[in-house]
Amino acid sequence: MKKLLTAAALAISAAPLSAQDQPEISRYDRALAAGYKALMLCGAIANADRAGAQRSPESVIEWELAGIQDPQSRVVADLPYKIVRSPGGKNVASQVVQVEVEYAPDTMPRIAIHNSQQGCSILPIMGGPPPVPTLRASPANGDDWQADWQDGLWSDVAGNAFNGAYGEGGRTTAIVVVRHGKLTGEQYAPGFGPSVPQRTWSVAKSIAATLVGAAAYRGEVTLTPPTDGSGPAVVTAWDTVGDPRRAITLDHLLRMASGRYSDTPGNRTDPVYWGGATVEERAATWPLIHRPGTVYRYANNDTLMAVKSIQPSFKAHPPSEFFAALGMNNTVAERDWTGNYVLSSQVWSTARDLARLGQFYLKDGVWNGERLLPEGFVTYASSPLGPQPEGSPFGYGAGFWLLNQSDGVPSDTFAGFGNRGQFVVIVPSRNVVIVRRGEDPAGTRFDIAAFTRDMLAAISE
Repeated sequence: MKKLLTAAALAISAAPLSAQDQPEISRYDRALAAGYKALMLCGAIANADRAGAQRSPESVIEWELAGIQDPQSRVVADLPYKIVRSPGGKNVASQVVQVEVEYAPDTMPRIAIHNSQQGCSILPIMGGPPPVPTLRASPANGDDWQADWQDGLWSDVAGNAFNGAYGEGGRTTAIVVVRHGKLTGEQYAPGFGPSVPQRTWSVAKSIAATLVGAAAYRGEVTLTPPTDGSGPAVVTAWDTVGDPRRAITLDHLLRMASGRYSDTPGNRTDPVYWGGATVEERAATWPLIHRPGTVYRYANNDTLMAVKSIQPSFKAHPPSEFFAALGMNNTVAERDWTGNYVLSSQVWSTARDLARLGQFYLKDGVWNGERLLPEGFVTYASSPLGPQPEGSPFGYGAGFWLLNQSDGVPSDTFAGFGNRGQFVVIVPSRNVVIVRRGEDPAGTRFDIAAFTRDMLAAISE
């Protein structure tokens, strides 16, 4: 294995060199698998360190790197990796500097770099290491939840979530329920706990919508500019006179109704997530195939462009500032290697921090007496005002899914959904937030509607 870096670093190596050459896996897919592994090891371990918790490489391989999508799943386990740490010192803990994963004998490994102020970023394929980033000590946890524990039926329903009752093969890592602003209960899988962040996957889209709402409250953007192309383009990449994408509004982007083409439903954006491509390279370029606002098509690129539209505000109001205001101290929004936030998926957060986000919505966008979202934004985000998904049991609002058609669930229920079983369910009429975290294998589904129904029945009014 090549030695690539840093003089004063400690290297931890593991994983055999066995399945290095599998002819059915293309070189590019191996590179993506290596990027997936590097970024997941980096994000899970470094963000746990930052939160004062601990994750081992073996735990990440068991949870985050098991059951992933094909074809990467067939090769990821056997790719050799190296975790490079700073040596630490007085009052400064050792921290992850970068993670390297080899995928072919004749090329550089894939590299994920870490900065504890920014999280982890995957470098491009064949990209080399930049200077060692600035590191800082871990923040305090800062959790101050009051408890109002519920036993009996609550425990039974939570236990069923861990034993597969809501989806065969599902792997639950955390359940947190908050009622009237107090912890009703929480339960974790072994190796997880209140201070262990996990990747939010597409729950990040709900976070992105919240940040857009905050920018709108500050007057930095408007959600409904002219739709005839006469107003300024939402995204500067579409600012050329005559570009029909000038008609796309922030509302269209948040509601997955931009009308732009995407290569697959949801367009997996693997080149951005694991390949080291930038948001600007991949997310801005897709053409229109429908008039904006007329067709629903779930697309990561719409969220990435919504975030891109508020990027100028991040210098004065970065996402970390917003998280700190809500006490989401163990939440980190990560970026591509050029500094663009990947807020369609690449956020690490704890179950308790996500419960705080849900509680913030129950408070109508007000926290500690300070309004952070426009009045009416919660209703706006949780209403099916745009085109709706076809053939889905759930509706869609602005960055949130709607459980308005789910039997036994209050019709005002809305939620952030994420890959591998991430859910933040908000029930205003019951003043309840339900968080379920998981690492469900590809192809399995956790029945969040049934779980919500059963949990609401289990906790007292």
